[in-house]
Amino acid sequence: MPIMINIDVQLAQKKMSVGDFAAAIDITPANVAVLKNGRAKAVRFSTLDAICRVLECQPGDILVWVPDGDEAQP
Repeated sequence: MPIMINIDVQLAQKKMSVGDFAAAIDITPANVAVLKNGRAKAVRFSTLDAICRVLECQPGDILVWVPDGDEAQP
């Protein structure tokens, strides 16, 4: 997928656990894992707003466009 979600980097910088993060943005830890692992097909603006509010970042810090063929192969 050409859009990557870099929540791990922001969580590490804030020293925040996935569980604490999930509770702060009011989604399940399983849904945080879906975002972190790049399996999400969509992100609601309200969720993106909560992510940026809690992590004190901009959407561009979380969402990164990667041209086709440049993404890491599993």
